[in-house]
Amino acid sequence: MSERTATIRRDTNETQIEVRVDLDGSGRAELATGVPFLEHMLDQIARHGLLDLTVTARGDLEIDGHHTVEDIGITLGQAIAAALGDKRGIRRYGHAYVPLDEALSRVVIDLSGRPGMSWRVEFPRARVGEFDTELFHEFFQGFVNHAQATLHVDALCGDNAHHIAETVFKAFARALRMAVEPDPRMAGITPSTKGQL
Repeated sequence: MSERTATIRRDTNETQIEVRVDLDGSGRAELATGVPFLEHMLDQIARHGLLDLTVTARGDLEIDGHHTVEDIGITLGQAIAAALGDKRGIRRYGHAYVPLDEALSRVVIDLSGRPGMSWRVEFPRARVGEFDTELFHEFFQGFVNHAQATLHVDALCGDNAHHIAETVFKAFARALRMAVEPDPRMAGITPSTKGQL
């Protein structure tokens, strides 16, 4: 399979972001976003998704983290879509359950070409450190809209907000890894009866 990499830059009045992905990487992350807890979560995507991920971002953090977090999700989605190309020969679907102590999350993804998200995640508190937990939804919505993916995220149980967030991101990483993986039985074939995704 040809090299599956992409670099995407997004420049707005609110943020300047660059994301580089290598879908066949080793789990290496280089992150400089100004949002430490998001970087911790992005590191989970790289390590557990076995993709190499570089994210640099400058945003209007003096207001809050909303624009930066959402726009990183958007740019990551664009980069994943670009790295996948026409999606020939991939598994397309992925799913994972991931526990962390008392928390358990399930993520299911379909690289369908159609954006849609079901988000059933409740956090027991509004912040993890300085990070607003509402922004996780914005991150994944941005990703879904621009990766053109269907995503179901369910936090099945958990009492600790950090644990819940980490299980969501680890499960997302594992599901994404499965979905983008080359399927030797589908070599050169688009995984859709429509003939395109």
